[in-house]
Amino acid sequence: MAADYPDIDIAPFIDHALLTPTATPEQVEQWCEEADRFHFAAVCLHPTYVKQAAELLHGKNPKVCTVIGFPTGATTSVVKLYEAQEAVENGATELDVVINLGWLKAGKTEAVHREIAEICEETGQTVKVILETNLLTDAEKKIAAEIAMEAGAAFLKTSTGWNGGATISDVRLLKEIARERVGIKASGGIRTVNQALELILAGATRLGTSRGVDLIRQRDNLEKVE
Repeated sequence: MAADYPDIDIAPFIDHALLTPTATPEQVEQWCEEADRFHFAAVCLHPTYVKQAAELLHGKNPKVCTVIGFPTGATTSVVKLYEAQEAVENGATELDVVINLGWLKAGKTEAVHREIAEICEETGQTVKVILETNLLTDAEKKIAAEIAMEAGAAFLKTSTGWNGGATISDVRLLKEIARERVGIKASGGIRTVNQALELILAGATRLGTSRGVDLIRQRDNLEKVE
């Protein structure tokens, strides 16, 4: 199957995610070591582990990413902003912020914009806005994406993984909307190397997955078969 795809090094696309409720400090150490060894773009962890990850990855290439308002996006704007600022103080340089879906569906677009813009402006870091595309209509995805970009987001992210994962069609739609103005992070349910490659070819510039090491090993095994 590897011959069906271009020779793409998927490692630099991967945000190595550890977002289970039971994540431990020992797992954080493992994820950081793996991110450095396999040259992943970032580790993505709960806020409580940002400081540990920042210390472990100090002077190394993988970035420290955390989630804000995760997984529902329904915490207040004040809480989200504080959470983002504290994460940056602890060493995070990338913030995956869950959009307020209730506000979006209620037509409160100014409130959605203001919330994201404040986080972008006050932290000055890379913000990836999680749209949770599986819960939105195509029209709502377009509105949410435009709001995120206007507010200063650096990436549009498909999903938390808690309500379904990334799809090829959603990545293509976001690529069409973004018109290369921002990156696109596909996240949730990425389990095979072929799926990862298909998402990259569809337009994803980052892949959020807890199976980064498995994907690299799958790719290596496919190349050996060839």
